[in-house]
Amino acid sequence: MEINYQETAKDLLVRIDIHEKYGSRNIDQWNIEVLNPQPGQQILDVGCGAGKQCFLYSDATQGQAQIIGGDFSEELLGKARAKQAERGDKNIDFQFLDFNKPFAFEDNRFDFLSSAFAIYYAADLKFTFSEAHRVLRGPGGRLFVTGPLPENKKMFYDIITEATNKPIPPMPGSSRFKGDIFETISGIFAKTELLTFENPLTFPEVAPFMDYVRASLSEDRKLWTSLFNGKEEYEALIASIEKVATRWFERDGKLVMTKVIGGILATK
Repeated sequence: MEINYQETAKDLLVRIDIHEKYGSRNIDQWNIEVLNPQPGQQILDVGCGAGKQCFLYSDATQGQAQIIGGDFSEELLGKARAKQAERGDKNIDFQFLDFNKPFAFEDNRFDFLSSAFAIYYAADLKFTFSEAHRVLRGPGGRLFVTGPLPENKKMFYDIITEATNKPIPPMPGSSRFKGDIFETISGIFAKTELLTFENPLTFPEVAPFMDYVRASLSEDRKLWTSLFNGKEEYEALIASIEKVATRWFERDGKLVMTKVIGGILATK
């Protein structure tokens, strides 16, 4: 299955910022609780973006783990390296990584491999997760993949549906996570389990919710083409969504969008 999609760096960073500002739970804390990174470990983060997970692991191990962050976006890698220079982490190496191609690492190298909201966009899931399995040490190396579950941010989709009277297009993450992705990983790893994390985002006004909408529907994304085509249709769609969101806000006094995240934890 070809996934012809890559989120822009700006959209991604806007959404991360909104999660941190308006969320009531900390997904970073959950991540650390699940993985419990230790000094001396070898760690690979696939689809590392601007380096958030890598810095999280570095902090958790007092800079005593060897961490590689790999991403397809040179723009995001540049942001990660700039942040690394600012922080002074000597134990992190940011490098180009295309998870649709063989990983440039030897067998049995890493203690754990994580991928937050990224690796499930792989074109060939069996190939990519087989590469993840290969580079993890065995037995006992762990894979942790996070992504949206089908019930994720229901309010967001309900408002868009009301504004457009059109079905929401399939999302490559949430539409595949419990099914294809979990089954593929289960077929490769010795043990696989699905964990769940819920984080309600409470918007005290409509404007930040609309910032989230724009970051999710921006014109260079290819997932939403059934709802708009070109700038005029995009702006008309945004205006319709804002009318519905405002009506919901006036009715309820707030907008609460619950992120429902799945974590697939697999052991080699």
